[in-house]
Amino acid sequence: MDQAVFPAHWNVSEPELIDETFSSRIWKVRLADGGPAIVKALKPFDDVADELRGAHYLSWRDGIGAIRLLGFEGRDMLLEYAGDRLLTDELNEHGDRHATDIANEVMARLLSRSDAPPPTDLQPLRERYASLFKKAKADRAAGLESAYVDAADIAVRLLSDPHDMRVLHGDLHHDNILLGERGWLAIDPKGLIGDPAFDAANLFYNPLYRHDLSLDPERIAYMAETFARTLGQRPDAVLDHAIAWGCLSSSWHAEDGNDEDEQSELAVVAAIRAVRPSF
Repeated sequence: MDQAVFPAHWNVSEPELIDETFSSRIWKVRLADGGPAIVKALKPFDDVADELRGAHYLSWRDGIGAIRLLGFEGRDMLLEYAGDRLLTDELNEHGDRHATDIANEVMARLLSRSDAPPPTDLQPLRERYASLFKKAKADRAAGLESAYVDAADIAVRLLSDPHDMRVLHGDLHHDNILLGERGWLAIDPKGLIGDPAFDAANLFYNPLYRHDLSLDPERIAYMAETFARTLGQRPDAVLDHAIAWGCLSSSWHAEDGNDEDEQSELAVVAAIRAVRPSF
């Protein structure tokens, strides 16, 4: 969609293009009552299933811990306005532990039970880990005992014996948590299903490029203990999920030829691995 043309029954006005990514155009609009909202107009691209599952996730979650899906026509989503204050901004002003506690509270709400039947198209974590397994297989074939090989073994073990099975946001991090009229809410879900510790894992790596935080063993330990209490799991299990997730993300960067980001995330993986024996 190159122009701001939206379904008439949405009755939105004053479209303002505020962002454009490889997958979508993001418009800020006005609802009939004068309040703000967001229209996310998806482009045709290979991984559109992630976005469509995300819309189904938001409909299912119905505003608990996440923004509300107000409308969904074709590939256009009308979304609750989440606000313009990122959790990253809160971290910069009030400190990392404060931000971690907020993320933990949002995660708890997102993982709370629902009486509504879950979406039917949720992606299983085993499928989500495909790129990590592919990279580990290639490294094994090359005779490499890499971080990917180790992480793939961890992922297989976690997938074979999940602590619990929950509907997952799938991409929870500091720039996907915003403060608005209804408090702190998550945006941009991927719609997965699996062990809930997967939703904690990405937070260890964020905010991006903040190695002063993500490589800090005290921070890693605090996050592990905080998320473990919420999830009802052991801190070492949470760290195992963080190791597996970090190598999954690094494998995506490797596929894209993005060596800088791959090495950045592998550095965090190494820092988490160094903390794990303390639990």
